[in-house]
Amino acid sequence: MKKWSKLVIGIVIAACAAFALISFSCSKMKVSGSAETTFSDGSMDTAYAESPARGNKSPAEALSILEAMQTSFRYISDKLLPSVVEVDVTETKTYKSPFTFEWPFNFGQDNDKQSDNGKREYEAQGLGSGVIVRRAGKIYYVLTNNHVAGSATKISIKLNDGRQFDGKLVGNDERMDIALVSFESNDDSIPIAALGDSDDVKAGDICMAFGAPLGYSQSVTQGIVSATGRSEPGMSSMNDFIQTDAAINQGNSGGPLVNIYGEVIGINTWIASSSGGSQGLGFAIPINNVKKSIDSFIKSGKVIYGWLGVSLYDVDAKYKKEFKLEKTDGAFVAEVFMGSPADKAGIKPGDYIIKLDNKPVKTVNQLVRDVGYLEAGTTSKFTVIRGGKTLDPISVKIEERSKDVDSQNKKLWPGFIAAPLTDDIKDQLKITEKVSGVVVTNVDPNSPGASLRIQNGDIITAVNGKKVSNIAEFYNELAQANRSVNFDLYNSAGTITTGTYKF
Repeated sequence: MKKWSKLVIGIVIAACAAFALISFSCSKMKVSGSAETTFSDGSMDTAYAESPARGNKSPAEALSILEAMQTSFRYISDKLLPSVVEVDVTETKTYKSPFTFEWPFNFGQDNDKQSDNGKREYEAQGLGSGVIVRRAGKIYYVLTNNHVAGSATKISIKLNDGRQFDGKLVGNDERMDIALVSFESNDDSIPIAALGDSDDVKAGDICMAFGAPLGYSQSVTQGIVSATGRSEPGMSSMNDFIQTDAAINQGNSGGPLVNIYGEVIGINTWIASSSGGSQGLGFAIPINNVKKSIDSFIKSGKVIYGWLGVSLYDVDAKYKKEFKLEKTDGAFVAEVFMGSPADKAGIKPGDYIIKLDNKPVKTVNQLVRDVGYLEAGTTSKFTVIRGGKTLDPISVKIEERSKDVDSQNKKLWPGFIAAPLTDDIKDQLKITEKVSGVVVTNVDPNSPGASLRIQNGDIITAVNGKKVSNIAEFYNELAQANRSVNFDLYNSAGTITTGTYKF
């Protein structure tokens, strides 16, 4: 019994000693995972959860990875730089002189001229970048931006080896902001850049930008693709830009954006910046948008766009709710050009285009681009929703878009856009709640709507004598109008019926 007592006492003493040792140790250590740890002396400190240690690579192995990356960048640069050029341009500009007599001073140019109407001409120099994309015999073709070379009176092409050639504008397009310039050389060894597939570009892809930023020719910057499909207000509707954080500055315009295979995936075009310098927001035209234009420039000196003949509108949630299209993507046809391919085929104002040749339509800008890339003379099928029903695909023979199409307001039917008459609009227009219909917006000058003296803010309550209480009913009645139409308009003076428009 005593032996067992001594044994128990011994175990207790050993346990106490171990506890004291552990307690003493803990009072000197931080406890992982605690925001604050209190020490035995009352002091406090901050501690953080620790991650398990990872295996470290040897310095030699890590260096070999960096060397491989550097070798790749060198390879891409060596491959592309010989086909990247500096585009030096001269433009003749004019400004109005405040004096009508001969101006006695020259501001920077010896060849300034003054016309009889007081306007002075002067030459302005600028530079951009470009990339050689084709050779035909002795003629080399350089792709660049329209805002670089489109208005140039003189063009000089400078290669990376210092050689310079006189350039000639082959063609340019303001909508897409691209231009093609040519120069002649007997040297058939000048490299041609390889064009990649911009449809395969994804956010996170490594890319490199080439050009002459701020005049520093043959510069290379590296980054990643920040985003694709950028098409924001203020951007060209003909491009769904590639966004990159590779440094792009003034002078980079027209230069190529390149993937890790040394292929051109875009043409650097513009930057978003509050300072005028690179802030990691550069935008490039996808090369797939441009490929067909190269042939078009060489053949006809211009880009030939397909034309449907509609005015499209990006409808908001209020429109979609009245049309019962809340979960449906597409493009809303607000107006149709009379006599256009769309009009001949039977597309009506109020139609909601959801497919082009069985390809889903996501946005208005996407449809504008897809129609623009269609060849004149070809037939395409448009799937539309009208009056809540999906119609059989409508076959439309596409025509060539003319440059002055945007100014042909007199052919736009109906010549205005109808918008939902919400409670907020009723309050603004001081209209009683009992009034129902649609509110008129965006009346086009010289259009049919304008000829009927319809004005912005008018409330349309009936079409051809049939009452309409919302957007869906308005466009449904408009679609059923047979070659003539009139409207009942409500305003502060009461309700009137317009004259009849025959179409």
